[in-house]
Amino acid sequence: ECHLNPFLERHGLEVVDTDLGEWIVQLRGEAPSHIVLPAIHIKREEVGELFHRVIGTPKGLAEPKPLVEAARIELRNKFMRTEAGITGINFAIAETGGFVVCTNEGNADLGVSLPPVHIACMGIEKLIPKAEHLGVFLRLLARSATGQPITTYSSHFHGPKPGGELHIVLLDNGRSDILGSDDFRRSLHCIRCGACMNTCPVYRRSGGHSYETTVPGPIGSILAPSRDAQQFHSLPYACSLCGSCTDVCPVKIDLHHQLLTWRKEIAVRGLVPWSKRFALGAASFVMQRPSLFGFAGSMGRKLLSWLPRFLVYNRLNPWGQKRELPIPPKRSFRELYRQRKSK
Repeated sequence: ECHLNPFLERHGLEVVDTDLGEWIVQLRGEAPSHIVLPAIHIKREEVGELFHRVIGTPKGLAEPKPLVEAARIELRNKFMRTEAGITGINFAIAETGGFVVCTNEGNADLGVSLPPVHIACMGIEKLIPKAEHLGVFLRLLARSATGQPITTYSSHFHGPKPGGELHIVLLDNGRSDILGSDDFRRSLHCIRCGACMNTCPVYRRSGGHSYETTVPGPIGSILAPSRDAQQFHSLPYACSLCGSCTDVCPVKIDLHHQLLTWRKEIAVRGLVPWSKRFALGAASFVMQRPSLFGFAGSMGRKLLSWLPRFLVYNRLNPWGQKRELPIPPKRSFRELYRQRKSK
């Protein structure tokens, strides 16, 4: 969110992401594509080729078990040499002053138990009132993120280890402004489970990188414009308004309603580019005329099937660099519906 890794690297520090998925995308020079499953877009064969090139595993190795074993050996060597460990915080408890870090790999425990310095960073919305509330959120997070009853490791911290240092960083970065907004303050309830991404038809077809923001998916399309509406004005339109994200959200954020509100806000601010206004106007004109809509759909399917790939997937077209057009169907939904109805 605040691009800490590049900042530290520019100042001569070696930064190693110790979550396996995060480490894989770091080695590839990419951003994560999902907040829970950061390397979900990468095939195991690609991981095998990456490890062969970077850490010297046998060429052609693509089985998960030996790849994980190789990563464990490499990362443990990094753990032994580290001078400071930086973690996030899943939940902090106002009553006790403690906080919890949830992982399935144990990397947070290794990352902070060996070095003398532990730096923990959290958004100010991660604070819950009392310890008695923690159990509810731990179960909500795990069940909604991965279907587990609870994460494999739930590490509780209440102070520095003997002889060590603990620094807690509270990050605002626009959250106070969101809190002051009646329309969007409920987005701060998010526990970063990723359930809205898993069900979103837009995210599932476009992938996380197409959003070009730290948190993709429906919740990211709300949070990003709150930080910079000019830069992220297009994200609220990456939504079909089907409401599936709202249905699965464990903390009951009205996600699709907030996305619709953002669309209205962006239009009021005059941030919709002329190209989108023209396209939406043309689409409105066509969709109000059934015959024209059917003709346009037929021509569109033919053009897509004839379109040379290099016209879409080239360096001059940023859209095609992170997206892939679906295969055009041979018949439209209207044609299929009429055929079934006739039977």
